[in-house]
Amino acid sequence: MRDALDATPYDALLLLSFGGPEGPDDVVPFLENVTRGRGIPKERLKEVGRHYFLFGGVSPINDQNRALLDALRKDFADHGLDLPIYWGNRNWAPYLTDTLREMVTDGRRRILVLATSAYASYSGCRQYRENLADALAALEAEGLELPKVDKLRHYFNHPGFLEPMIEGVLRSLADLPEDVRDGAHLAFSTHSIPNASADTSGPVDDHGDGGAYVKQHLDTARLIADAVRERTGVDHPWQLVYQSRSGAPHIPWLEPDICDHLEERHAAAVPAVVMAPIGFVSDHMEVLYDLDTEATAKAAELGLPVRRSATVGADPRFAAAIRELVLERAATESGTAVTPCALGALGASHNLCPVGCCPARAPKPAAAGADSPYA
Repeated sequence: MRDALDATPYDALLLLSFGGPEGPDDVVPFLENVTRGRGIPKERLKEVGRHYFLFGGVSPINDQNRALLDALRKDFADHGLDLPIYWGNRNWAPYLTDTLREMVTDGRRRILVLATSAYASYSGCRQYRENLADALAALEAEGLELPKVDKLRHYFNHPGFLEPMIEGVLRSLADLPEDVRDGAHLAFSTHSIPNASADTSGPVDDHGDGGAYVKQHLDTARLIADAVRERTGVDHPWQLVYQSRSGAPHIPWLEPDICDHLEERHAAAVPAVVMAPIGFVSDHMEVLYDLDTEATAKAAELGLPVRRSATVGADPRFAAAIRELVLERAATESGTAVTPCALGALGASHNLCPVGCCPARAPKPAAAGADSPYA
């Protein structure tokens, strides 16, 4: 890393996220944004949106992104990194195109993007790059000067992402009754995706058998389980499980589902389970409903003690990790040799998504990759 905290050539960081409704009247329009082009009737969307209505029609994700923005700005200021931070969403205000237009108007010409997804997948990486390409195309049609946009590498195995989750699992284990604590199993949970999408996630060399998506999650889970064993002296069995499945029932998705897994663990006489949502950066709706509501209710029905560990959220260590990733990428772009910070067997992810990485079913332009039309 360079001696001074200098992000040159970058002049701004963009936090790019999913977005979510902030009131009951937002729920259906938000879901219309998410499902645009699929022809889903409004009445069906109201049914799909029942999870949001259980929480007053408010997704916590926007407030969680505001907290992360505050944490990043504080960390940057505390360490003398003068880099303005903006925020744009895929599906709700502040919309990405509006934010990118604001950045261009403010004179930003080299933009680094932080996506709130730590792993390789179509929806967690390439779709965000497609959103960036769409936004750049809109600005180009308006006659605006286009900035050069790059995306931070996947950070699933960065210590600043891992350490808060390790501590979360340790706290959850400590919160279990003593008589079941040492026998507790760890269920590392992430968003299920279609098998076909998983198999083509990451670079072409990683395709097949769950692709980079599964490999990266398994590496993260193994790192956390190993750290828990080292710090407690107890070797807790663990498994990667999935949640939040949607779509047609006949299409194969990654399994096992978390609720099915809890039933299996109970049938095997496991005394307790810690659910660790390693696939999510913050405690947004899918964590609150699928784990805190649905899976916790299933565990109560079974009489199985469970705890749910925290996501990284706005943890200062995560904010510090983002600062380190920004400086790492800036050094690389400036031609300075740098050793990327990464733990586990997979090493640091690529800086530039290669051709064929996480392909879409219908090819679309995607920015910030080797196949970008916006060099």
